[in-house]
Amino acid sequence: MESQYAPLSESCAKALGDKVYDKRKLASQEIEKMVVEFNAKNNTAQIRKLIDVLSNDFASSRDANKRKGGLIGLAATSLGLGKDSSKYVNELVQPILNCLSDQEARIRYFACESLYNVVKVARSSIIPFFPDLFSALSRLVADSDQMVKDGSELLDRMLKDIVTESSNNFNLEAFIPLLKERIYVKNSFVRQYVISWISILNAVPEINMVTYLTDIIDGLFTMLEDNTQEIQRMCETTLTQFLKSIRNDSSSVRMEDTINILITHAQSQNELIKATAITWIREFVIIFGSKMLPHTSGIFTAILPCLEYNVDNMKNIKECAVAVNKSMMRLVSSKEHKTQNIEQLDLRSIMAVLSQYLSHDSVQTKVAVLEWIHHLLIHFPNEMSNQTQLGNNLLNILSDNSDEVVLKCISVLAEIVNSQHSKGTADFNKAHYRKFLLSLVNLFSEDKSFLDNRASLIIRQLCVLLNAEYIYLSFAEIIAEEVTNLKFASLLVRLLNSILLTSSELFELRTTLRDISNPNSANLFKTLYLSWVHCPVSTISICLLSQNYQHVSELVNLFADIEITLELLNELDKLVQLIETPIFASLRLTLVSKANNCADAQYLAHALFGILMLLPQTDAFNMLKNRLQCIPNYWGQQPINEQHSLQYKSKIDFSELLEHFKKVQKNHREQRLSQRKRSSVIVNDV
Repeated sequence: MESQYAPLSESCAKALGDKVYDKRKLASQEIEKMVVEFNAKNNTAQIRKLIDVLSNDFASSRDANKRKGGLIGLAATSLGLGKDSSKYVNELVQPILNCLSDQEARIRYFACESLYNVVKVARSSIIPFFPDLFSALSRLVADSDQMVKDGSELLDRMLKDIVTESSNNFNLEAFIPLLKERIYVKNSFVRQYVISWISILNAVPEINMVTYLTDIIDGLFTMLEDNTQEIQRMCETTLTQFLKSIRNDSSSVRMEDTINILITHAQSQNELIKATAITWIREFVIIFGSKMLPHTSGIFTAILPCLEYNVDNMKNIKECAVAVNKSMMRLVSSKEHKTQNIEQLDLRSIMAVLSQYLSHDSVQTKVAVLEWIHHLLIHFPNEMSNQTQLGNNLLNILSDNSDEVVLKCISVLAEIVNSQHSKGTADFNKAHYRKFLLSLVNLFSEDKSFLDNRASLIIRQLCVLLNAEYIYLSFAEIIAEEVTNLKFASLLVRLLNSILLTSSELFELRTTLRDISNPNSANLFKTLYLSWVHCPVSTISICLLSQNYQHVSELVNLFADIEITLELLNELDKLVQLIETPIFASLRLTLVSKANNCADAQYLAHALFGILMLLPQTDAFNMLKNRLQCIPNYWGQQPINEQHSLQYKSKIDFSELLEHFKKVQKNHREQRLSQRKRSSVIVNDV
């Protein structure tokens, strides 16, 4: 009677299911001989019947020993078939695959061993089953049993050899979804397994993995955060290989999708991920050039925060970010494709990002943002004219603690004003200068510390970048027409006067004011005077500078009606010290000059003696006294003819100016009295 396990004999079947490994091994050797004989006679029916018995009665049995026997028997069958095992590969592989997920570790191990033997013989015929094999091995590499892990690694190496040598038959498109599915698994063994496959496939010349880079690059960057150094190293190596491939041939990569992924990872808190992503962005800018311009705002989001890094372990990130920044600036300003560049730049999104980083904590980041805004204003003035909120945002930056940031900001504001001026009329006070400086004055009035700490730097720099005369004319008109707080007006005039008298940036303006007989200089003086009267000492200063000495002597006489405060005495003290500086060298020489029939010399001497009489006997008093003692004794020997003075030649109506001075000083006196009364009432109420 035929055995129920036919074509296996009863004894062979019994040995195949024995718990002793050696007996199962002997049975497998008998099976291998049997298969060799069947195959030699081309007895496919018996071969399929044998495989069916091994699969159903043994490999699928509830008895663990039988399952082990089935696995070794299927391996023996494959060995017996040799290269002809490809005809039966489906029947051989499927039952073994099922055993790879067996609950018993030993059976999973034997399944790995069995499958190894099948794969070794079947070679490329196994390729259609690769997705199932890959999925099964991705579980086994993380198995809790070390023997199973070792077995799976042997099988994995065999599979890699076969795929590499049979790459033409490998379905990469079907494999990518498997990679995407497992690339985000956090288990380190699985990650190592996935990376190894990506690296192997990328090294095969016939397989173009770059085509599918966008599908897997996010996962590769995610794996860089793994705590295992080996995985980090493998990831870095694989990404470097990809980048090298892109440098050699960029046509396969989906640049638009990839750059967005890189921008996202460049914002990671993980240093390695951030550094790698920004390195890739730098390479993409070099490789793809102007094609990167539509992604400018995203690139800014990635690199601008990195410009603040100064610690040693972050310097490479900063250097890379700086390189990207410079490359993007060159691309934007390229004259070769200027029209195309404008079309590719989304200025709205770019300015939204730049505005966001204007308030960043880092000085380097804010400076870079301001440089970019300045760069865009220069190269795309018409397109940037729509950025209506830009000026307001920049004004807020002027109070920054960093001088470098403030100076860059002023450069940008000056460029905005210049661009508006180029499109407007020549009448400076009706548009851009007036509007801009009025905003600045409002900022000064709202914050006393801002006025004290930043105003001088801002005004001096503006005078360098813009027309200093326009700046001062605009300030003077704003103070005269817009400022209602007399105390603030006095402070602002005092500041403007100090800058005018002492700053090298205002040399040309001082020269203009000295030429008072010139109609333009006379108009400039009159405009400034109308505001300078808010500060008596500043009024005297500008009259001395413009050589209106007769008027100075008249003003000094009015000081008898002005409240002599400590503040005013301090201002007079500073004026005396200024008279001794090179700026007033011409004034001192006037004291000994016989020009204009000595009229200017005598008016000036009278004025300075008047100032001397106002001063208490301090160092300033002695300084001015010593100076006046040097005046020649021939003064006063003949009457002064005012028609010989420079002031007279200016044709300015000084009587009208004098009345204006009195009126403004009266308003100051009344406001001080009113404030004192209010303060007294508050104190009494308390």
